[in-house]
Amino acid sequence: MEREILHVDVNNAFLSWTAVERLKKGETLDIRTIPAIIGGDEAQRKGVVLAKSSIAKQFGIQTGEPIYFARKKCPSIQIFSSNFSVYRTYSNALYQILLEYTNKIERFSIDECFMDMTGFVPKGRNLLEIAYEINKRVKEELAFTVNVGVAHNKLLAKMASDFQKPDRVHTLFEEEIPTKMWTLPVGELFMVGKKSLPKLQKMGIKTIGDLAHKEEQVMVKTFGKFGKMIWEYSNGIDNSPVCFEEEKPKGIGNSITLPYDYANLEKIEEVLMALVEQVTYRLRIHHMYAQVVNVQIKTNEFKVFSHQRKLDMPTDSTKEIGEEAKKLLKELYKGTPIRLIGVRVDNLCETEEIQLSLFAKDKDDKQKKLDDVVDGLKQKYGYEKVTRATNLQNKFKFKEE
Repeated sequence: MEREILHVDVNNAFLSWTAVERLKKGETLDIRTIPAIIGGDEAQRKGVVLAKSSIAKQFGIQTGEPIYFARKKCPSIQIFSSNFSVYRTYSNALYQILLEYTNKIERFSIDECFMDMTGFVPKGRNLLEIAYEINKRVKEELAFTVNVGVAHNKLLAKMASDFQKPDRVHTLFEEEIPTKMWTLPVGELFMVGKKSLPKLQKMGIKTIGDLAHKEEQVMVKTFGKFGKMIWEYSNGIDNSPVCFEEEKPKGIGNSITLPYDYANLEKIEEVLMALVEQVTYRLRIHHMYAQVVNVQIKTNEFKVFSHQRKLDMPTDSTKEIGEEAKKLLKELYKGTPIRLIGVRVDNLCETEEIQLSLFAKDKDDKQKKLDDVVDGLKQKYGYEKVTRATNLQNKFKFKEE
């Protein structure tokens, strides 16, 4: 199976997070809109530029240069101290959103993550749609922006996220390498630094494409293992895995904007059950049980209604959660045509934490065997290839939460 990788990179992270925190506390000035930097103590003449606004960049201010030089370039520059406690808070908030899509996340640094979406892309959707959704959700829910790189390996995903900024989604698939990557200066290739750049340029290698077309053995002879690595990178070759520490999501949900307004309860229930099937499939992937079921609808008048209920016993059963979701829908639905419906499960817990009664366990085992068989078929043949009979006529594009 071809890998599906995203790289999420926060735009001007330290400055953006400082701006969001200030606004949250009642400040009216958004420092992202003025010449501003995050740095050290100017009074003691120490510290360097850790982050800069896009306006500060226009003055030629560079990350890593002394604050003294930044002030000379822009006398009106405003300087704000770093606060890593705040940065960790927003980094963790981003991570929690990403966990709703996959648990295979590598926190490459405080402001960037790799996501292995292989096997986690829901029925009816594709990797690019999810990238745009993450970009939009971060902006709307956390008030800062990210670039998202979309590719089939980590190297290409990271290169893609470094394309035009800010607030963009870029792809870099294998067939796009000649037009999107080979034309770039060789210094923009990941892992090519200040020490190796002059040596490459002396060899007549000016672009990434020049490096890609050099003989591999020449690069190995000149640079050793490093030469082999950058030659492979220049050709888009990277088999490194997304190294993750498994962390469980706090809630799992799916929603859909319907192709037209639905007014037939039976038809709405069919869509609801398709959503439930996806939600419970993801629950079982994470080896978790849900204790709360929530159903949300949006009418054609854009009025939103939701209803939730705590289950008598935590479960990951498609049947049990589906039955509860249908009860909630019937309580919510008053006959007004709806344009959106969503299902969410919360208060998640590890399966090992649950101690079931003998009766409940016997009942649960029968359903679990069915769910396990269906899940196994989905994982073997693809999620969209195996579905319940009631969903065969429905091909929906779900929005994960």
